[in-house]
Amino acid sequence: MKVIWELFVAFFKIGAFTFGGGYAMLPLIEKEIVEKRAYATSEEIMDYFAIGQCTPGVIAVNTATFVGHKKAGVKGAAAATIGVVLPSVIIITLLAMCLSFIYEYPVVQNVLSGIRIAVAVLIVNAVVSMFKKGCKDVFGIILAVISFLLFMIFSVSPVIMVVCGVVLGILYTKIKGGNDR
Repeated sequence: MKVIWELFVAFFKIGAFTFGGGYAMLPLIEKEIVEKRAYATSEEIMDYFAIGQCTPGVIAVNTATFVGHKKAGVKGAAAATIGVVLPSVIIITLLAMCLSFIYEYPVVQNVLSGIRIAVAVLIVNAVVSMFKKGCKDVFGIILAVISFLLFMIFSVSPVIMVVCGVVLGILYTKIKGGNDR
C-alpha cells in the first residue's frame, strides 16, 4: 500500500508543478520518477512518451499509467493516473471560478505571459533532452532531421510521422540484423 501512496504523491507533484503538460512535464518526470525514486529508467520514460504519443489520451496521463502499472499493477496505474490528473482538476475548477472576474487585470495578463514563456523553455528543454537520448546513431539523426523538415515545411501530420518512424525503425532493425524482440 505504501508504494501506491508514493505513486500518487509523486505524480500529484508532477501534475501540480508542471505547467504546459505533455513534453513540458518531461524534466520533472525525469527528476521525480527516474532520479529520485528509480521507478523507471530514462529510456523507459522515453518509450512511454513515444507510446503515449501514439495512443489516445494525454501523454502525461498515459505515462503515469505506464509507470504506475510497471511499479504496482492496476492499483499503481490508477494511483499514478489520479495523482497526475487531480491537480489540474482542482486548479482548473478554481481558475474557472475566479478568472472571469480578474482576466482583464494587467497583472493577470503578465502572469499568463510569464507562464507561456516558462512553458516554452520547458518544451525546448524536453526536445533537446529527447533528441540527445533518441538520436544515438546516424539513422536516428537523419530520421529526426527529415521528420523535422517534413513537419515544418510540409505540415505532415504528427500521427503519420510517428507511424512512419515505427515502420522505418522496424526496417532499420531488420536490415541491421537486430533482435526481433
